[in-house]
Amino acid sequence: MRWQIWKIIEPGTGPLGRFASAFLIVLILANVGVEIATTLPDLTEDWQRELHLFDSVAVAVFALEYLLRLWVCVEDPRERFHHHPVAGRLRYMATPKALIDLAAILPLFLGVFLSPDMLRFLRLARLLKLLRYSAALDTLGDVVKAERRVLISAGIVMLVLLVTMSSFMYYLEREVQPQVFGSIPAAMWWGVVTLATVGYGDVVPHTPLGKLMGGVSAVMGLCMFALPAGILASAFSQEMKKRDFVITWTMVSKVPLFSGLNASIIADIAGLFAPKVAVPGERLVRKGDPADAMFLIVSGEVEVDVGDTPKRLKTGDFFGEIALLEKTTRTATVRAVSTCQLLALEVDDFERLLDSHPELKDTIHKVAAQRLSEIERIEG
Repeated sequence: MRWQIWKIIEPGTGPLGRFASAFLIVLILANVGVEIATTLPDLTEDWQRELHLFDSVAVAVFALEYLLRLWVCVEDPRERFHHHPVAGRLRYMATPKALIDLAAILPLFLGVFLSPDMLRFLRLARLLKLLRYSAALDTLGDVVKAERRVLISAGIVMLVLLVTMSSFMYYLEREVQPQVFGSIPAAMWWGVVTLATVGYGDVVPHTPLGKLMGGVSAVMGLCMFALPAGILASAFSQEMKKRDFVITWTMVSKVPLFSGLNASIIADIAGLFAPKVAVPGERLVRKGDPADAMFLIVSGEVEVDVGDTPKRLKTGDFFGEIALLEKTTRTATVRAVSTCQLLALEVDDFERLLDSHPELKDTIHKVAAQRLSEIERIEG
């Protein structure tokens, strides 16, 4: 039972897992929305009671979720929680996601010790629970961790610029505006909003040199924030490309057509394919359309509309190659019977692949010739 519950609430796979994830996401968003609504000044007492009741139910669900995760964490094969029933659970409790789950239910136990504002802050922190359901945020965390040295260097540059600009403004404006530039810490408020290019306008330089320094600071601020933003954007893009490549490589290696190739050749071929997901009933190829790609079936099943008896193609098969080889329009219509994972190969990459690997070219030509003869026989 513990293993089955772990598969539902942790990886979130299968119908029950997807339902549980969707339910918790909706509950988190609704609970945060309710907490925001309680700050409305004209809310009636009846509404206050209803919203408080909803918050109590949500906290009970979150508490049950936390206890279940704590119970089933020893079943996780990806982590080192399963080596010892006590030490493993203690290690799980110290993970960031478990600490966020614990913070979500703390108002249930600390209501008598904390002020209403502090309790509201803890309730709004439940929004952080959504981090568990976002793979992209996990990727962003990996990117920040990998680029931490560069980001720290960029942060040091920001600090140097802030102190330098604030010091200049202190010496240039302290006599004219002692109330706002009377010290370097006071001038740092101007430095922060200017380097951030926010410019609230509550503190502005009056002297000519001060205005010149303000313009320089605004331009430097643009460059300052562009540096870490560019670092994160570039690293995030590279990380996503690496993950996509690994997924595509794994999919290509499962196709029988490439099963006899070594890893380096599969890596070269994987770079040519683009993954695609098709839903049941989706038309992938239509008879008479121009040929632009061939497809490999990694998982699922498709139906080729040939004559009165449609033909089924399953995992490991490929289709769409006849029109590419013959340089003609599509010879049949193909639809997805079930949810399919496909690999699409554009026409230019298709020709390059056949030129680079003659053994694949012979195999594809044989299959295409056999299918073409079947189509001609049916149509004849």
